[in-house]
Amino acid sequence: MTISLKTLFACTAIAAAIGLAAPASAATTLRIGTVLAPTDPMGQGLEKFKTDVEKATNGEVIIEVFHNSQLGDTTEMLDQARAGANVGTVTDVARLSSFVPSLAIMSAPFLFDTYDDADKFALSEEYIAWGNELAEKANLVMLASNWYQGPRHTLTKKPVASPEDLKGLRMRTIGAPVWIETIRAMGAEPTPMPWGEVYSALQLGTLDAAEAQPTAIWGAKLYEVVSNVTKTGHIQLVTALVVGKDAWDQISPDNQKIIRDLAVENGRYASALTIELGEKALGDIAASGVTVADVDLAPFKAAAAGVYETLDLTREAEIVRTVLGR
Repeated sequence: MTISLKTLFACTAIAAAIGLAAPASAATTLRIGTVLAPTDPMGQGLEKFKTDVEKATNGEVIIEVFHNSQLGDTTEMLDQARAGANVGTVTDVARLSSFVPSLAIMSAPFLFDTYDDADKFALSEEYIAWGNELAEKANLVMLASNWYQGPRHTLTKKPVASPEDLKGLRMRTIGAPVWIETIRAMGAEPTPMPWGEVYSALQLGTLDAAEAQPTAIWGAKLYEVVSNVTKTGHIQLVTALVVGKDAWDQISPDNQKIIRDLAVENGRYASALTIELGEKALGDIAASGVTVADVDLAPFKAAAAGVYETLDLTREAEIVRTVLGR
C-alpha cells in the first residue's frame, strides 16, 4: 500500500510538472510594422488593434507593433511576409497591384471624393474578390483595406500653381505604376525611394519635391526641408492591413473572423484620426513657416485623366462608379 501511494504521488507530481511546463495552447504572434511614427494615426490605430485583438482572442493571438521602419521599408516587410515570416504591414494597395492589377484602382488619381466612398468600395464584393486573388497569387492576406492616411499633397521648394510648375522636378513617390504614371502625368519626374530616406534627399537636393499626406509630412518633419505644400490631393491614400498567409493559416477560423472584424473597425478608428489630425497638421506646418496653399485642381485633373487608359484601369473605374452609385 505504501509503495502504491508513493507511486501515485510521484505520477501526480510528474503530471503536474508537465502541465506547468506546456501551455494549454500556444499563442500565435503577428508582427505588424509601419514606416510611420507611433504618433501617426496609423500607428495609433495599430496599437489599438493590438489591444483589441489580444483581448478578444483571450491572448491566443499576440500582436507586436513596430514603428518607424523598424522591420524595414514597406516593400521589405511585404517580402518578409510573402516568404513565410509572421509579419504584416499597412501598405498602399498599389504596391500589391503587381500581383492583382485591378487593386491599383484604390490609388488612382482623383477617384474617391471622400473617405466614406473608399470605405464603402473596400467592403464591396468586387474588391474583396480581388483581395482573395492576392492570397492565391502572392501569399498575402488582406485583413482590411479601409485604413485611410489622407490626401497626398505636393511638397516643393517653390510655389506650384499648375502642372507646368512641376516640369523637370524630381519628385519622390511610391514605386508602383499608378503612382509613377500619376506623378509623370502631373509634370514631375517620378523618383521612387524608401520613405525613411526622403528627408535627407530633400535636404541634400537629391530630390526637388515629394508628395505626402498631412500627418506624414508632420510626423517626418518634412516641413523643415520644403518651402511649399500645395493641396493637390491628387491621390487619396487608402491603405490595407495585410499579413503573410503562412502565419495567417496558423490562426483558428474563429479568431480569423475576430481579427478581420477588428481590422475593419480599427481602420475606421485610424481613419477618423487621420481626418481629425490632418487639418491640425496642416495648421502646424503653416505655423512653421511653410506656405500651405489651395490650388485650382482642374488642370491637374485634366493632366491625370489619361492614367486610367495608360494602365488599363477604365473597367475598374467603372466598377467603382457602379458600387458608389454614380
